[in-house]
Amino acid sequence: MNAKNGGDLPLGLGMALMQNADAFLYFSALDANQQKQIIEKSKQAKSRKEMKSFVDSLTSSD
Repeated sequence: MNAKNGGDLPLGLGMALMQNADAFLYFSALDANQQKQIIEKSKQAKSRKEMKSFVDSLTSSD
């Protein structure tokens, strides 16, 4: 899966997005700069659980 900026998504982020349809649609609708920011933030996740929580937070209204 490629981000709009032409870069590849980190594997963990891509897998987590594919497991959360709402987050996937949200991420896909963002412009390239916004996607890049999310990709950079996702690199802080140290485990699958952290990545899942990060991706789930993209669409939560908390």
